[in-house]
Amino acid sequence: MPAPAAEMPALAPWASDPLRSRGRRLAEPGLEAGEAYRVDRERIVHCTAFRRLVYKTQVFLNHEGDLFRTRLTHSLEVAQLARSLARELQLNEDLVETLALAHDLGHTPFGHAGQDALHECMRAHGGFEHNLQSLRVVDVLEQCHARFDGLNLSFETREGILKHCARSQAERLERDEPGGVAQRFLLGQRPSLEAQLVNLADAMAYHAHDIDDGVRSGLLTLEQLLEVPLYRQCHEAALAEHPTLAQAGTRRLLFESIRRLRQRQAEDLVAHSRALLSQHAPADAAAVRALPPLVAFSAGMREAGDALKHFLFGALYRHPRVTHSTDRARQVVAELFQAYLQRADEMPPEHAAQPQRERAVADYIAGMTDRFALREHQRLTGRVLFG
Repeated sequence: MPAPAAEMPALAPWASDPLRSRGRRLAEPGLEAGEAYRVDRERIVHCTAFRRLVYKTQVFLNHEGDLFRTRLTHSLEVAQLARSLARELQLNEDLVETLALAHDLGHTPFGHAGQDALHECMRAHGGFEHNLQSLRVVDVLEQCHARFDGLNLSFETREGILKHCARSQAERLERDEPGGVAQRFLLGQRPSLEAQLVNLADAMAYHAHDIDDGVRSGLLTLEQLLEVPLYRQCHEAALAEHPTLAQAGTRRLLFESIRRLRQRQAEDLVAHSRALLSQHAPADAAAVRALPPLVAFSAGMREAGDALKHFLFGALYRHPRVTHSTDRARQVVAELFQAYLQRADEMPPEHAAQPQRERAVADYIAGMTDRFALREHQRLTGRVLFG
């Protein structure tokens, strides 16, 4: 559990201070200002979309094994890592944890394959992108409160959730909410340091756990991993300190190497970010917006991380066994979309009644878990694409 507030390190001047939050879209006078990000975190943890993440694909489809990461376990790993880094940098741990737990709320079933298929279906109707969908989930789709749609989160949380945004989408959001969460994309500004940190912790977490899941699945071997300089360095350091790991079996050596990989990246990020913050010395969180990214890896670590990412893309994410599954997943999503488009009454009434039929169908499918999407596909088409 997080330490009591009295034990938390003092926030740096450039950290996000809940007392200076830009507030919520709908004022809630009963909330304590200093608790803004903690309230956001509680609302996210208790919302329906968060629970659904437990049955949504990270890399391997949910039915392929009980120990592979899901969107939920990934989000928890990001939250743990990001919170530790935030403490080192004296950033707001509550906001960091909140962003980490919320960052994948808009992901479709079947991971990026589902997103790609849904985007193709929605190409003529505004497209589909999971970051925008995450914002839509917390702003509109969750139905947890009597007074408002969505979760009515603080501005800083909502802005941090929107990691990427095409200019056309940013302009649309800006028309609906002038000076809101999309404005930074139009002005070329940066988000909070907490949001910058979570973006990097996200990549650190999935690189590490995808190595683990890749080896567990049998799609990656230690021999392949040793071709990646960053991993090889961690592997060799582990053996130098613990020579018996060579005879202890693959799993223990793999875990130790991955632990050192995370540690090296974390130490580099903290050291380089401290140097950048010292150099630029922003007066407060608002001053961060006009500056270059200040939470970052060194050039050497960034290059090493890019090499690892490139390796995983070719050896794991595009492995024939993975693409075989993702091709079928795309088919499931595309056929579900067409089925609901033609027969809206097959959706729950709250979706079927929406005036924008295509967007209502996209919202419904995006909220599905892997296994529910497969059951619905079988019910509507009579076919089973996954054994």
